Amino acid sequence: MKLILPYIAFAMSIISQAQELKTPSEFLGYDLGTRFTPHHQVVAYFNYISEAAAERVQFHEYGRTNEHRPLVVAYVSSAQNMGRLEDIRKEHLNSTQGGSPGSKAIVWLGYNVHGNESVSTEASMQTIYELLTTKQSYLENTVVIIDPCINPDGRDRYVNWYNQFKNTPGNVDPNSKEHHEGWWNGRSNHYMFDLNRDWAWLTQTESRQRLKEFNKWLPHVHVDFHEQGVENPYYFAPAAEPFHEVITDFQRDFQVLIGKNHAKYFDAKGWFYFTKEVFDLFYPSYGDTYPTYNGAIGMTYEQGGGGVAGLGILMSGGDTLTLKDRIAHHLTTGLSTVEVASVNVEKLNTEFSKFYSDRSFTYKSYVMSGNRDHLDALARLLDQHEISYSKVRPGTQKGFDYKSGKTGSLKTGSHSMIVSTEQPRGTLVKVLFEPNARLSDSLTYDITAWSLPFAYGLDAIASESVIKGDPYEKAEARDMEPEGNPYAYLTDWNSMDDARFLADLLSHKVRVRSARRPFRMEGQLYDRGSLIITNADNMHLSDFKNILAKAAAANRQEIRATSTGFVEGGKDFGSGYVELVPKVMVGVLAGGPTSTLRFGEIWHFFEQQLHYPVSILDAEYMEGLDLTKYQVLILPDGGGYTSFMTEALRGKLKDWVNHGGRLIAMGGAIKSIAGEDGFGIRVRESIKDTVVTEVKSYELTQREQISNEITGAIFSTKVDPTHPLAFGYGDTYYSLKLGGENYEYLSEGTVAYLEDAPLPVAGFAGNSALKNMGRTLVFGAESVGEGQVVYLADNPLFRGFWENGKLFFANALFQVH
Repeated sequence: MKLILPYIAFAMSIISQAQELKTPSEFLGYDLGTRFTPHHQVVAYFNYISEAAAERVQFHEYGRTNEHRPLVVAYVSSAQNMGRLEDIRKEHLNSTQGGSPGSKAIVWLGYNVHGNESVSTEASMQTIYELLTTKQSYLENTVVIIDPCINPDGRDRYVNWYNQFKNTPGNVDPNSKEHHEGWWNGRSNHYMFDLNRDWAWLTQTESRQRLKEFNKWLPHVHVDFHEQGVENPYYFAPAAEPFHEVITDFQRDFQVLIGKNHAKYFDAKGWFYFTKEVFDLFYPSYGDTYPTYNGAIGMTYEQGGGGVAGLGILMSGGDTLTLKDRIAHHLTTGLSTVEVASVNVEKLNTEFSKFYSDRSFTYKSYVMSGNRDHLDALARLLDQHEISYSKVRPGTQKGFDYKSGKTGSLKTGSHSMIVSTEQPRGTLVKVLFEPNARLSDSLTYDITAWSLPFAYGLDAIASESVIKGDPYEKAEARDMEPEGNPYAYLTDWNSMDDARFLADLLSHKVRVRSARRPFRMEGQLYDRGSLIITNADNMHLSDFKNILAKAAAANRQEIRATSTGFVEGGKDFGSGYVELVPKVMVGVLAGGPTSTLRFGEIWHFFEQQLHYPVSILDAEYMEGLDLTKYQVLILPDGGGYTSFMTEALRGKLKDWVNHGGRLIAMGGAIKSIAGEDGFGIRVRESIKDTVVTEVKSYELTQREQISNEITGAIFSTKVDPTHPLAFGYGDTYYSLKLGGENYEYLSEGTVAYLEDAPLPVAGFAGNSALKNMGRTLVFGAESVGEGQVVYLADNPLFRGFWENGKLFFANALFQVH
């Protein structure tokens, strides 16, 4: 009898705790799974839980979204653990610095990174309830961190849309409107960015704020909950190849262990699932890979459903998939994950400690030199990742040269930086900086190249030695007091800081000139594009010097005063080669033919990076729009231009350009005007091999299709730095190429281009795709009547992280005229 009593007491405790806490259904006033819960009600339930179970739950806001919704996180464990939560955290992080392993398992469950994959947040509420009631034994040696909604703006966009258009009762017919979101769907955040591809690049406010919270804990296990196509069964770990080479055997094996535990529960219910397919662990900016490269067991779980599923949808086999079904599946894998962690605490802690002590990488130091603004921009990104860096001492460093692809040397000086793998985040450093990540399988889910020296336009070598340096100091905002009454103020043009400075001045009605030729003044060489701000141009502004000083400080500009417009070499300031930069009114096409992601990159660029106004022009009223109000019109990449670009609209655009407008066509938008009268761009004819018909297996045929694809590879392109579109660049630009659409050189205005037989310097490009890339356009501009058309075949704004491409876009706005 004495042996039975403790179990009876424990069971009675669970019953008592369950009676004290309201289920999500009881709190919300409806059965979970019969409605979609708005974000504020989700927050209210977690607030309620944290008050009702205060000894076992801490709940707080860690940030705000662009639309001012709270970003929240809950910490859940036993009362004893919660009483010493900060000590547990410090002990755990101490193991990353060579200290003893911790004694608790840290599990992070992240829900609803894609807003219209809406089951995740619903499941999070039931999960925290179960952990505090029926599964509280898991919490004795485990801290569970729950982020119930990573993307509140996208989720509420979907929930509000669904509630507007759903049938009453819900209609399972897939053709009904409630299963068809519009163009502005709920998957992405406010700026239409995919937050699940932003973990490493941190372009979005949600990502930056979440990472601060993540870095406080660095969990042992991290789960990213998703949904996929309606017809797909549930997906869970282990992941598919390719695995990045830094992923340890333990991380691989533990995924298998978790997957088998999930399978046990799914098998008992007769639920279908699959593993080891589609979702790989390579690209570093996912919610599974980024935690993995920080020592976690990072995993993606995918439930069939998504935005099309609604509250219920009829599947092709005749079954109905309901929201309640989807909740049950995510609830099961979430609890199963915590269970496995709770019975493997010692192993998780030991292996986590090993991860941070093993730094046996070939390259010990990455040394970079180049534009100071680019280095500072990189430094700001590294600060957010808690990656340390230093300033290189002047000299010459030897190692693998990124540009030549072989052993070389790099001269270092005042504008140089070292990032070493000999630090706690050494594995992440290798992944982000390595010249070319080794790819074990070309069938990958995302881009295959991202090396930061290429992305930031820096010369770099990878050294096998640990190179010591001095403290690196970023240029910070500084006060500038323009003294006296100089003739003009001068500054360079070679970075986004310079572009932001110009945008700031134009927004304050300051008149700025741009040098179309290099010039020398007081021993200083100023290259093409350099900005010249004269007193004579700005006599209309009574507070001109104050505006200039504030803009210079805010944008970290070093501006130099000169007492004359008579240059020592080049063109004087009154020359026709020194032109006023017009303050342009910009419109960007949205809707219908455009990709939401590609549109969002442009929108975010203007509002959050350049800080310059832009008008969003919807495709629905484009034909009736008076384009004469805009000097610049941007057509984002997209796959729907074939039906959108009618003959009438094409003629309207051509007429507008002829009368002085500037059209910027990107990606798929180029194809809609290529070969048309008045536009000089032409699609390059594909080189076809002699056809020899051979019998191939179906499986082999599928795999060989990859030969025609380019999965995000980096190519070295030639640049004409004398063209205004390339002001601020040298004669080489490293472009991230995302597809195989190729265009011929322009007869005039070919600015960045691939020469004969190009090969990627990093990443995968299929052999057939490579055959068609020789002598093709990357960026170009042509005059059409009194206006211009700028062609951006590659995307310089891709996911907001390719820092070195952004000045091309700024040039298209301000320098091409």
